[in-house]
Amino acid sequence: QVQLLESGGGLTQAGGSLRLSCAASGTILRIERMGWYRQAPGKQRELVAAIDRGGSTNYADSVKGRFTISRDNAKNNMVHLQMNSLKPEDTAVYYCNAPDRWDMRIHYWGQGTQVTVSS
Repeated sequence: QVQLLESGGGLTQAGGSLRLSCAASGTILRIERMGWYRQAPGKQRELVAAIDRGGSTNYADSVKGRFTISRDNAKNNMVHLQMNSLKPEDTAVYYCNAPDRWDMRIHYWGQGTQVTVSS
């Protein structure tokens, strides 16, 4: 099993910045790719950004140029999401995610952290 523990988030004004972090523990050999999803009230959960062990990344169009995902494989497979130029529409609960590398049907999730951007 894999456990994901998130930190960061909070409240900021439009144009501000926040940083999210996620640390993986447990059988971390089971994960290759890590990422962040978000879910706003009344909306479906959506992928924000993801990064694989080699550093390849992908981003949702809505956050390109504003968010940066990074990974530290030496430190408990930590993944960070630096969020700049935040907009009110970025308000959501953000979840750390990692699919199981040997069974992609299995996804590990963090508990979620609230990000609120006021206008």
